Parts: sequence; structure tokens; C-alpha cells
Amino acid sequence: MYIKCWGSRGSTPVSGLDYIKYGGDTTCIEIRTKSDDIIIVDAGTGIRRLGNMLMDENRHKYNFLFTHAHWDHVIGFPFFRPLYSKNVELTLYRCPFHSKFVGTILSKLMAPPYFPVRYSEIKAKMKYLGALTTEFEIGSVTVTPIKINHPDNGSGYKFTEDGKSFVFITDNELGFGHPGGLPYSNYLEFSAGADLLIHDAAYTPEEYESTIEWGHSVFNDTLDLALEAGVGRLGLFHLYQERTDREMDQIVKTCRQIIAEKGNKLECFAVACDMTFTL
Repeated sequence: MYIKCWGSRGSTPVSGLDYIKYGGDTTCIEIRTKSDDIIIVDAGTGIRRLGNMLMDENRHKYNFLFTHAHWDHVIGFPFFRPLYSKNVELTLYRCPFHSKFVGTILSKLMAPPYFPVRYSEIKAKMKYLGALTTEFEIGSVTVTPIKINHPDNGSGYKFTEDGKSFVFITDNELGFGHPGGLPYSNYLEFSAGADLLIHDAAYTPEEYESTIEWGHSVFNDTLDLALEAGVGRLGLFHLYQERTDREMDQIVKTCRQIIAEKGNKLECFAVACDMTFTL
């Protein structure tokens, strides 16, 4: 399983000299499987660059999963170049949404006066699959969803192939229970033993005092989850839009100091644009 991050920034895209190392694009994850399937998780602004690469590679079939429908996770969809090619086939999974909600979200993104090209003008073939709430397969990968603690709800996912597992849970507030969310113990069990865990770690403890209930985790809580779950690698994700490269480096340094003090071998880092992983 090959994984690439095309965007790890939270809430809104950013640019400037303070954001070079980790990048400014919002959430988009690409997964390539042993069965040569392509899975795309979320359509933040990072999906624009991914789309350009896929067209250059003449790859025309993709599977789409969404964690939820907040702007930063869908805003890049209209700029996904493959949408405008009649050779492209997209399979969109409706989890975590019900009925035709995914199509409704995407069509609203492209409705006047927000965008000049209408959803009905998309040339790619769009196939919608049901609202899957239990384990399912995409080629050689088993996908397991889990509800997240976030306003308006959503899903995290575990991707398992050849005994290796990648857990991706963004926009998940470990320190507060939202309606429809789950207790901490569920996320602990879900993440247990994962080879790679990428989890929301937006805030510092000081910032969290004024952002509680906004749907994002303190990096300390995310680190505790990874240590308790015994994961192999932890990627800090949904980087706060005001977080500079230097500040993010300091958070990673703090996490590594805590890990060392506990005598643990967990590998911890902040997820940057264009970072890749192979499991």
C-alpha cells in the first residue's frame, strides 16, 4: 500500500514563507493498492495537483471516500481536472453520508453563483455506492469506517492490506464528545497496533482553551492515543492554519521528547504536503 499526502492543512488553505515546509493545501490523501486501485480520501485543495498528475499518467479510474463535508475537505473538487474528461470513471462511496447526500454536496459546490461550470457539465462517469457503515473491500484493501467526534459528524477510516494497516482519522476531537461521536476507548481500539496512524492534532493546550467543541484535538491527546494504541508511526495532521513551519517543528520536538522520556520507540512527525509512505 502506497500513501501520499497532497494536503494536510486544516480549515483553510494558506500560503507564504511561513508555510513552505509543511505546505498550505487542505486535506487530500491518495492511496495506491496492490490490486492497482487508486483511492482518494477527501477533495481539499490538494486534489488539484493530484488530478494533474493522474491525467499526466493516463490513469482514469478512481475510488472516492469523504471524511465529512466541511469546506476544507471538498473545496478542491471543482478543480479536479479529471472531472472534465469523458474517459474518467469515478466511484464515490456515500459513507459517511446517507442517500444522495454526496451528489448533493458536490453539485452545490458547483452551483451558481459559486462556480462557473455546473455539476451537470461534468464529463467523467460518476458512480455512487451506498452509505457503507461497516467493513468493505476496494480491490486488495479492506476499508473499515469509524464515526468521528466532530460537528456535523463524519468518518475516519482504516485501510488494511497484506496484514499492514493505515488509520486515518482527521477532524476528530478526543477531548470532547459530539453528538454521534464515540468514546475515546473506541478510537483506541480502532487504532490499536496500526503501522501508521494519521490523526488530527490541530491545537496546543493553550489554544484549546478557546477552541473546545470546534471538533479538533490537542496534539498531546493525539500523542497519548498513539502511545496507548501501540502504533508504529504517528503523523500529526490537520495543521492549524496559523501554525508556521517553525511552530510545527517545535510541536514535533516536544512530542519526541515525551516519547523518549517514556522509553518508547514511536516515530512521530507532522504530515507535510507530498509526504509519502509505503506499507
